[in-house]
Amino acid sequence: MLGSEFLAFLGGVEMNWQDRIVSDSDTLFGKPRIRGTRIEFILDLLASGWDEAQILESYPHLTPEDLRAVFA
Repeated sequence: MLGSEFLAFLGGVEMNWQDRIVSDSDTLFGKPRIRGTRIEFILDLLASGWDEAQILESYPHLTPEDLRAVFA
């Protein structure tokens, strides 16, 4: 079971990240991705100071749930 703080971050519901994150050895050497975007790229944006709103505005194919799946 997830901790209460993390569940609050996820909007109060448990998330099945496997429904959003895929990895295929034939695509990007098997690096995990969400909707075609590498997870490490999303993490790099966050580490560079981007917030959720900036990422969603710049990458409209991603959803808030996609970003939360990165941390699930």
